[in-house]
Amino acid sequence: MERLYFLKQYITKPKTVGAILPSSKHLAHKMMESIDFNQARYIVEFGPGTGVFTEKLLKNRKEDTVILLFENNEKFYDLLKEKFKHEENLHIIKDSAEYLDKYLVQYNIPMVDYIVSGLPFASLSRNISANILTISRKYLKEDGKFITFQYTLLKKELVQKYFGQIRIQREFRNIPPAYVFCCSGQNTIM
Repeated sequence: MERLYFLKQYITKPKTVGAILPSSKHLAHKMMESIDFNQARYIVEFGPGTGVFTEKLLKNRKEDTVILLFENNEKFYDLLKEKFKHEENLHIIKDSAEYLDKYLVQYNIPMVDYIVSGLPFASLSRNISANILTISRKYLKEDGKFITFQYTLLKKELVQKYFGQIRIQREFRNIPPAYVFCCSGQNTIM
């Protein structure tokens, strides 16, 4: 059911959805590999869609870990609100990831341990991508990680402008296959 729902959103809003199907469980597992759930107090997810990564975050987090979800697509936002309505310490925000700072203040979050992103940087404008990466770098703890996936390596150079280290892994068990970027450390050219 969620696959059809996702496909419909892709057809109507391909620039913001970015894929024809939700991410696979295999990709979700690879996205979670770099997260130390025992230490994470604050996790942010950009573009959760139908919540494939969100489910893994919720399953693995400590009870008091706070998670913020940023979903700009109204249909996905409504789906997430219903799907996760009983979860504690989970805040679902219908807004652009560009406004992360506003919500960190609202929820009294000083800095973020991890940002998990399902945003399609290849489809977003260069300006919006730059804004999101800038604010992500600004509010990540010094040892924090920005974890995203892309279907091509076209945006690797853009991401490298904001993060000093990028570890890339390939996940073939996803449609289409994806690259996982685990990014950390501020780039000195910023």
